[in-house]
Amino acid sequence: MSTTAAQMMSRQRKPWLLGIGGLLLALGGISLPFGTWDHAFASVGHMAANELVYWGLVAAILLYVVLIERRPLTSIGLRKPSGKDILAALATGILMVAVLGVMYLVVFPALHWDETQQLQTLTAVPFWLKFISVVRAAVSEEILFRGYALERVQELTGSRSVAGIFTWAVFTLEHLSYWGWHHLLVAGAAGALLTLLYLWRRNLWANMLAHFMVDAVGFLLG
Repeated sequence: MSTTAAQMMSRQRKPWLLGIGGLLLALGGISLPFGTWDHAFASVGHMAANELVYWGLVAAILLYVVLIERRPLTSIGLRKPSGKDILAALATGILMVAVLGVMYLVVFPALHWDETQQLQTLTAVPFWLKFISVVRAAVSEEILFRGYALERVQELTGSRSVAGIFTWAVFTLEHLSYWGWHHLLVAGAAGALLTLLYLWRRNLWANMLAHFMVDAVGFLLG
């Protein structure tokens, strides 16, 4: 093989390898049970430390895009939102609140499912820390699952459908460790709507707004 051909093959492999590395960092990192390892709910200090871990992961993936992949942040959907993006986010947020409201008020009682223990643990947290956690969830989960992972899986597979279904499945299962099997229905529904919003608008700010809306209603206004 000539030197020129070898160099061309190396250049073709590099984006693929970088995409795999980034996916391992993004999806592998956020799927680790940091809260269990750090006993996140043992105290306010433990919860704050757990939040810092996730913010650190967000910073790591952003630096990975800029410094390692040498790509702009627009490659993961971080672009200025338009008026239509904001309207789509608000509509999606309202729809998610309605869908999840039906689940908690109708479906869960009918099936005798209960998340009281988990919710009581969260409501006992100081408001300022709950607010930080809600903002962090909206930012970190949208950057890692929708912005980075969905974009890179689509590039690697050439399929929007594969990218959407794969990242939706990982997002849904990631909620299992704390909430339990019942919550997969909730996370799955919310994740599906957020995935569709991103595939439609390709704007992370819109996704973050919709995500923040539903978590704020559930954890800050409850």
